[in-house]
Amino acid sequence: MATRGGPQRKGGRPGPAKSPAKSAAKPKSPAKPRAKAVPEPATVAAPPAGPFRLGAVPGATPGKWIDTWKTRMPRTPLELVPLLVAEQRGAFVRGEVDAAIVRLPIDRDGLHVIPLYEETTVVVCAADSHLTAADELTVEDLAGEVRIVPRDDVLGIDVPGTEPPRFAAPATTGEAIETVAAGVGIVVVPMSLARLHHRKDVTFRPLAGAPASAVALAWPADGTTELVDAFVGIVRGRTANSSR
Repeated sequence: MATRGGPQRKGGRPGPAKSPAKSAAKPKSPAKPRAKAVPEPATVAAPPAGPFRLGAVPGATPGKWIDTWKTRMPRTPLELVPLLVAEQRGAFVRGEVDAAIVRLPIDRDGLHVIPLYEETTVVVCAADSHLTAADELTVEDLAGEVRIVPRDDVLGIDVPGTEPPRFAAPATTGEAIETVAAGVGIVVVPMSLARLHHRKDVTFRPLAGAPASAVALAWPADGTTELVDAFVGIVRGRTANSSR
């Protein structure tokens, strides 16, 4: 009769039990870290090459907006294009400007127009004129004065009681003010033009009750480009990060 245990030895005694074989398990190698996906660099759109052509009538003061443009759009040049008021509409028709600071009124057909500000109307007279006795003048104060109206006049207003000169109208406001400096007549202009043509031998006084001269930003309705929109945003006070 066989007994439990190992194989039987001679003589009937069981031998030592064999231990089960141990499996030779190989140690696991550490997992390799996954390579991180490197994001592709964001594509930054290059600013339009420009230049952005900004028209400006005499007396307009776009300096602060131009400074902001240079800071915000350093790679896009801004070209300032001087305009006569009589030619401001034609500049759009001929495609000479992308936008312009204009004087109202202007034919708005085909244009976007944003009013900016209004200018006080003033009387330019000789520095030693009796008109300088008042801080502000009225139409009655100008009765009998020779009023010089240059051919580039931007107001187009009537001043009752004034007299026309006996010489041909000067071509420009600057020439008219030179004549006033010689002691002949007065010129009625927006304040910015009086300052533009300032001389030591002339001065100016506000004209009470006179229509103001309105200044606006205009651009073609079918020409609202990225550059135009950027400048409109600057004029409207939008920050660099604000949306339309």
